This record gives sequence, C-alpha cells and structure tokens, in this order.
Amino acid sequence: MLEARIFTLYPDFFPGYLGQGIFGKALSENKWKIDTVDIREYAFDKHKTVDDTPYGGGEGMLMKADVLAKSIDKNVKDGEKIIYLSPKGKLFNHQLAKQLSQEKTINIICGHFEGVDERLLKTRNIEEVSIGDFVLSGGEGASFVILDAILRFIPGILGNTNSAKDESFENGLLEYPQFTKPQIWEEKSVPDVLLSGDHAKIKDWRLSQSEAITRDRRPDLWQLYKKTKEN
Repeated sequence: MLEARIFTLYPDFFPGYLGQGIFGKALSENKWKIDTVDIREYAFDKHKTVDDTPYGGGEGMLMKADVLAKSIDKNVKDGEKIIYLSPKGKLFNHQLAKQLSQEKTINIICGHFEGVDERLLKTRNIEEVSIGDFVLSGGEGASFVILDAILRFIPGILGNTNSAKDESFENGLLEYPQFTKPQIWEEKSVPDVLLSGDHAKIKDWRLSQSEAITRDRRPDLWQLYKKTKEN
C-alpha cells in the first residue's frame, strides 16, 4: 500500500478529487493512504509564522527552514522519499511516476511564496520535482498531478490492469486515436481497419498512428524513440 503524506499550509484541500471515483474507492479499500501535515502547526511563535524575507533582498517571502524541518523531523521516518514541488526541479514524467509508485511512502512538500530556504533541501535530502515549465501559486495543485499519475501504477486501483499498458508514453510514443459507438457519427465513420477483426492489421495501424502523432506533435519523444529502436 502506498502512503502519501502531504506537507501543506492548506490541509483541507485534501484528498480533494482523489477522494472520488476510482481513487476514492481504492482509498476506502485501503489500497492507498493519504495524510496531511499542517506546516503552520510547527511554527515557533503564537502567530504561526511560516515565512520570512530573503537574505540579500528580493521580492516576496521564503518558507522558513526551521519550521519546515520541524514538521519533517516529527513525521518522516528514515529512508522515506521526500519531494519538494518546484519549477526548478527534475521534470516529472511517465517513467518517474512509475518509479515513485514503487515507494512505500512518499512525502510531498507543497511550497508557497517564493520557495523555501535552500538549506532545508540540502540537509533533509529532498528531491525537487517540477510538473512543467510554468509557475503555480502553490504546490497543492502540482501534488494532485503527481499523485494521480503515480496511483495509476498501484495494483488494484485501475479497473482494467492492462489499460495503462496502452497509454501515451508507456512505449515511448503518444497514444493512437480511439473510437467507440456509434459507428457513424456526423457523417464520419470509424476507420475500416478497426472493423476488420484482423488483430495484426489493427496492431500495425495503431503503431503507425502512434508514430505519426508522436513525430508531428513531440519531436523530442520521436528522437528518443528512434534511438531506442536503433539500439
């Protein structure tokens, strides 16, 4: 069972939509667990101060190392994975999601303001992770993205265990086009090959479609895919 522990200034945000649908069902069946740590509860003053001005000047505020460290030290066990969601972190992708799904416990720190004191990241062996080249107002939104992607790899959460194998990025390509009933809709028909019953032809068509879409939309992935095939 995966345990996700979220360090946040807004614990009421969770589990949010992860408490609904297939994730909510899995949560109620103890296939995964989510806990929140209210960072403000570990502040040292009566005002629950969690941020302060940066040394050297600059705009905005930084989350305090001493407060965050106290919240981590009181809740995280030795050897557990700790992630801080940051625009300057390692780019989160399909393979990293699969890798993180193997962890027993994942601790996710949701930053705010202009970030956190750098000393915290170094002293607590925290890995910085980014979900893309943009800035959010806080880490909570990004944490939902991270957990959604990870949970899909946890056994028993997806209704169809084979569905994840055909998704985008699993084989280095974007997913092929999908169709369902009705067969003809607004004078547009489903491709004939999908109605043929010839599974070999269908497999070849899907691969060719995936390759064409990836080549057109994600040249970076296409180059990696070609190198993998060559090797």
